[in-house]
Amino acid sequence: MEGGDVVVNGTVAEGFEPVREAFAANFALLGEHGAAVAVYRDGRRVVDLWAGTRDVDGTAPWESGTAQIVRSATKGVVAAGLLLLHQRGELDLDAPVGTYWPEYKAAGKERTLVRHLLAHRAGVPVLDRPLTPAEAADPDLGAAAVAAQAPVWEPGTDHGYHAQTYSWLTGELVRRVTGRPVGEWLADEIGGPVGADLWLGLPEAEQGRVGRVGDIEAPQSAGALKLRPKRSVSAAYADPESLTRRAFAAITPLPDENDPAYRAAALPASNGIATADGLARVYASLIGEVDGGVRLFTPETVELARAEQSAGPDRVLVVATRFGLGFMLHGSASPLLSPGSFGHPGRGGALAFADPESGVAFGYVTNGFRKSVTADPRAQALVRALKVSLEA
Repeated sequence: MEGGDVVVNGTVAEGFEPVREAFAANFALLGEHGAAVAVYRDGRRVVDLWAGTRDVDGTAPWESGTAQIVRSATKGVVAAGLLLLHQRGELDLDAPVGTYWPEYKAAGKERTLVRHLLAHRAGVPVLDRPLTPAEAADPDLGAAAVAAQAPVWEPGTDHGYHAQTYSWLTGELVRRVTGRPVGEWLADEIGGPVGADLWLGLPEAEQGRVGRVGDIEAPQSAGALKLRPKRSVSAAYADPESLTRRAFAAITPLPDENDPAYRAAALPASNGIATADGLARVYASLIGEVDGGVRLFTPETVELARAEQSAGPDRVLVVATRFGLGFMLHGSASPLLSPGSFGHPGRGGALAFADPESGVAFGYVTNGFRKSVTADPRAQALVRALKVSLEA
């Protein structure tokens, strides 16, 4: 099937044709360069589509199995890992973080609970001294930095998106509990068993599968709706002293996301690399068996994952956000399939989530990042089409 000048490859099951149509329209109308989308229902893949170029600035075609960096969509994967540890009895969500990580009991963080880290309530979204990309890639330096950091609000009393510091908070917690680096542990306990093409710390042997990413502008065609952020949001991003700017600048300068060294690092907040199918497959495994095989979460853990922990004005993102235990929940800032959905977007593009009520798991990856933070128009168009398919 063709969409504009792009050929859409892959398959959709009967009834899911609206997703294919929306995917093609993203290229024709919304400036998509290269992307893929996958959907599972009741553990069976019903959408598997890809199109465009592998590199945002190239001409080589996107292929089946092309992977991309998914930015903060990584957060949902590491959250799944932490809840898996809880499910196995190895991690108490209501224990102080210092129970597992004694150095964290500093600068007013003694009462920070594990659940506070997962729900963006820890109060440490910023670092007084930002880390360089090389320092950020060192798990020891990152962990030491957040352990020494004084919170900007009393932990547990409010919420604000821990855009970058989530890497060292969650990565170190996994390492303290399991004794293993977070990327290796996730590969062995989630990626491997589920059969998902997803990496936190890209192996050298897989570098050739990953496309180049970059920023793209929204098209200015007459039919395109230009969305302007609220003035308060724009002001927060413009002010170098705001929590918003400081949270995203916890790594300064911003890393080169196409640098093999950055891709080889394991930063659970920002640099997971996956195929659309890999993301969808992980979420499918949280809510049911995939292809008749492994299921990761018990029904009780699914309910735990999506139980609201934080809601309302976000001290970092400024807009109202909703979080469960490590997962974003359906809301105005990040619309998902239904009120029961849980997942995580990646800034400017990627999106992955599960919807237990419909048995659906969704994954979308792109090589072109837009200015949106939590609700990219291309991903939202696909979600709307998925809803149409399910309601038909």
